[in-house]
Amino acid sequence: MKKQFTVGGMSCASCSSHVEKSVGALPGVSKAQVNLLAGTMNVEYDENAVGVEGIVAAVEHAGYTAAPRDEQNSAPVATAPQADDELKEMKTRIIVSFIFLAVLMVFSMGPMVGLPLPAFVAGPENAFALALVQLLLTLPIVFVNRKYYTNGFKTLFRGAPTMDALIAVGSGAALVYGVYVLFQIGYATAAGDTHALHTYAHDLYFESAGMILALVTLGKFFEARAKRKTGEAIAALMDLRPQTAQVLRGGEEVTVPVDDVRVGDLIVVRGGQSVPVDGEITEGRAAMDESAITGESIPVDKTVGDSIIGATVSKSGYFVMKAARVGDDTTLSQIIRLVEEAGASKAPIAKLADKVAGIFVPVVLVIAAITAAVWLIAGEGGAFALTRAIAVLVISCPCALGLATPVAVMVGTGVGAKNGVLFQSAEALENLHRIDSVILDKTGTVTEGRPVVTDVVPLGVDPEDLNSLALSLEEKSEHPLADAIVRYTRTEGARVREATDFSAAEGQGVSAMVSGVRCMAGNRRMLLKNGLALSPKAKQAGDRFAAEGKTPLFFAANRQVVGIFAVADVVKPTSQDAVKALSSLGLEVTLLTGDNQVTAGAIASQLGIKNVVAEVLPQDKERIVREKQAEGKRVAMVGDGINDAPALARADVGVAIGAGTDVAISSADVVLMKSDLMDAVDAVRLSRQTMRNIRQNLFWAFFYNVIGIPLAAGVLWVPLRLGLNPMFAAAAMSLSSVCVVSNALRLKFFKATPRVARKAVVAAVADTGPVSGEIAPRDFAVDAPTVKEETKMTKTIRIEGMMCAHCSGHVKQELEAIPGVSAVVSHETGEAIVQGAVPDEATLTAAVEKAGYKVVGFA
Repeated sequence: MKKQFTVGGMSCASCSSHVEKSVGALPGVSKAQVNLLAGTMNVEYDENAVGVEGIVAAVEHAGYTAAPRDEQNSAPVATAPQADDELKEMKTRIIVSFIFLAVLMVFSMGPMVGLPLPAFVAGPENAFALALVQLLLTLPIVFVNRKYYTNGFKTLFRGAPTMDALIAVGSGAALVYGVYVLFQIGYATAAGDTHALHTYAHDLYFESAGMILALVTLGKFFEARAKRKTGEAIAALMDLRPQTAQVLRGGEEVTVPVDDVRVGDLIVVRGGQSVPVDGEITEGRAAMDESAITGESIPVDKTVGDSIIGATVSKSGYFVMKAARVGDDTTLSQIIRLVEEAGASKAPIAKLADKVAGIFVPVVLVIAAITAAVWLIAGEGGAFALTRAIAVLVISCPCALGLATPVAVMVGTGVGAKNGVLFQSAEALENLHRIDSVILDKTGTVTEGRPVVTDVVPLGVDPEDLNSLALSLEEKSEHPLADAIVRYTRTEGARVREATDFSAAEGQGVSAMVSGVRCMAGNRRMLLKNGLALSPKAKQAGDRFAAEGKTPLFFAANRQVVGIFAVADVVKPTSQDAVKALSSLGLEVTLLTGDNQVTAGAIASQLGIKNVVAEVLPQDKERIVREKQAEGKRVAMVGDGINDAPALARADVGVAIGAGTDVAISSADVVLMKSDLMDAVDAVRLSRQTMRNIRQNLFWAFFYNVIGIPLAAGVLWVPLRLGLNPMFAAAAMSLSSVCVVSNALRLKFFKATPRVARKAVVAAVADTGPVSGEIAPRDFAVDAPTVKEETKMTKTIRIEGMMCAHCSGHVKQELEAIPGVSAVVSHETGEAIVQGAVPDEATLTAAVEKAGYKVVGFA
């Protein structure tokens, strides 16, 4: 079983390491991972061996608090109000600390800079009063920052000291020694021992104790404020959740909390509103802004039957949707869960830092004790030895070491989510930067995944008549190639003619009587079977298309071939640039496809890919990945996450592209929300930048301690008489953590690779005249169309409600869906000019209203 807990009281990597060890030692616990930044712990355990109560007890025994998270709420623990309260509390402590510290510094160090002291504390005879005033000014600072002592000594006594323990021991030692000196001054004053009085008067360290606490708190304030920004990606996703939904119940719209929406509910969404849950449109249409989920800035048109993602925004239009996934099952909830889990997981590179952090504080305590002993043996005196030991305790910073990896991982995964790239774990984020070979599945990855018309060659007929014949024949077919032709011809405004006696020959094509003329469409086998011959020009065009990896479909009427449509699964607009970008990153790119060698070679040539593996069955893709790995390659497999699952699982990093709303593909390590191969490039770039940032953080953390601890211990005192004051040590310690977090935040400036759109060009090659053996335009034109020809005319429609180009685009699409009509629509003028076979005003009005707008007049 897997469960998440909130953990309180942690302040550094030593804390999280101790919690992990305590829980991990329980029988039945297979894995315990603590996220110091979010204050959470993910535990995988056997509920028959240990329960929630046992896990909580183990955390509490370690000196911290724990509670299981509500399974119905996937929100991050560290919510904005809680973070604001913590920062406000720290700000209060800082203000109080520095007010008393400023006065304390006047009394302790004022004479050194020429500031006069009040008469009641001036002079050797008032040394005891001066020391007492300094103690009284230090106590408020100690009181407001008492959490360092309560947490620090508690963990110290439990045998698991943390960063708070170092602060508590360091400042506490200065405070206790100051109280000891205070009594010595009193004894010397009473005894009239001026020499002892003068000596002890200069051994007060109250200002060091106060300065340590004030500076550490100031550093933690800046650190907390910076760390809060690392979770902004999750917070932004949380803010996308609509709070209410307009649900149809009993025929009426009812506003209900989004948590009350149930699967199957009908929900109304208007322009400008957010979609409350995932579902499917049952009525209406809209332009949807999906940028928050997929990172795609261009709105996507949605109509009846299309799926809708929760938290996306309707830019225009009106629709009714049926709820399909609600609560924690929505796409947004899954994305939040993925980003949280990735941020909470540990990258392999973090293991070294964790091991060091786990033993760091005890080692520092030992070093501090040895430092004090060495200087005492050397005869430098108790005050000097104590100063060196305190400096060692204070300058040591396991915080920087513990924050080096998790802050970078959290920022990196958050930036990825913002750009539509979801890392399933920190391990995936790290592993991706190591890959040197990328295998690309063809269909749906580098290509659109569905066939489209790429070329049209009329042979002796007008292009309009050829499109009309193709639409009339193919609209009755359910073949994917037929669907491509129907989509193309409708876009071209083709008219449908009456088609009867329709029949389909599997693996060949279709035939029907179109306007009383026997017509057919299919491949060469169908032509040969029916005794139709290809002209040299038709044969040449068909051979050329086949060599380019396209499928030529021949259309015939009156036993004459009248045209060819070339259909292919075309390359996506950004795939060519993506392949170039992957190569420029030093990656070997291989194209993997089940297509024949000719088609695969044509696609590879277009993309500039040298390595091609064709005619591969889905079950063989995993073998190809294995073979690459056997060659010593570290492989990333990029596929659509469906039939590529075995290969995705086998690869060093599996990248699922075009996952859409299915973000929880278990076989993939990285999920790309958009069907854009360029996002794979960004995933690699982001991985490399994140790992570079982590290395910088780790170097800084290790380098800081390697230099700082010996310097604080006094290695330069004998040769150069240089030492490190505990106050400066406290400032340096705080600065180190702030630097690490700030460096990680630089990842927020990551920019996605610019896209250069390349649209597939459809070549319509017009013929100059009839070819011998082919049908002439007039021969096909004599067949009377069944659609009634309407008078060619122009009409202007005045429309209310269009606000942007997407609005006018919807209206244009609906108007041009009317046979024989072309339209020019402007949202700026609020008018649509229709031309061609314009129908009656009622038909035009119905088309505009279907797009979601209102007709206010005609001209």
